[in-house]
Amino acid sequence: MNRSLVAQKVKRNIAVFLTLLMLVFSIEPITSVASAHSVAAAHAAGAAQTVRRRRRHRSFWKKHRDKLTVAGSALGGAAIGGIAGGKKGAAIGSLAGAGTGALYTYKIRKRRHRRY
Repeated sequence: MNRSLVAQKVKRNIAVFLTLLMLVFSIEPITSVASAHSVAAAHAAGAAQTVRRRRRHRSFWKKHRDKLTVAGSALGGAAIGGIAGGKKGAAIGSLAGAGTGALYTYKIRKRRHRRY
């Protein structure tokens, strides 16, 4: 085989691996939804008691979660695109990553129980 074909296949395999890795780490655990339901049931059972709520200090992640998710996916897309296609690939990858991150953040992720 030609050396350039081998190099292209290696780059493609690395790009696919990194994309799958980003996908795996961007999925939220399902247990957080189950614990939110149990908290709601506990509050419904003890509705006769007076509950005082105190606002807690929110972390940087909780304050800027949506922006950080989109920026992180854009950074990952730029890294994969840079490996696969140089400067032009990095530009295309960052746009694709930002679009994917925005799609996940604003359309796919469950927004029923927002606690921040």
